[in-house]
Amino acid sequence: MATPISISIPHQLGRAEARRRIEAGFAKIIDLLPGSSGAPSERWDGDRLIFSVAAMGQTVAGVIHVLDTAVTMEIEMPGVFGVIARSLKGRLQKMGQLLLTKR
Repeated sequence: MATPISISIPHQLGRAEARRRIEAGFAKIIDLLPGSSGAPSERWDGDRLIFSVAAMGQTVAGVIHVLDTAVTMEIEMPGVFGVIARSLKGRLQKMGQLLLTKR
């Protein structure tokens, strides 16, 4: 059974700049997933990034929505990853905030 992680990160960048930063920093987000191996599958559908990545023999899948004033992440953590979902959520939230902080 999968454990969902839902994250919403407000920003003041506008949709285009937020999307650019998510595109540029996507590898950092994937690196937070324990045991991730190989290249992630990713595709943009408008302002939604749909992705999956193999991690310890399981597939972690999710969607990142880039909105005008927020970025939301919905990630399904399969099986054993459900145990670490809460701590992972905090790390993903922090990474997202770093990527979207106005500089």
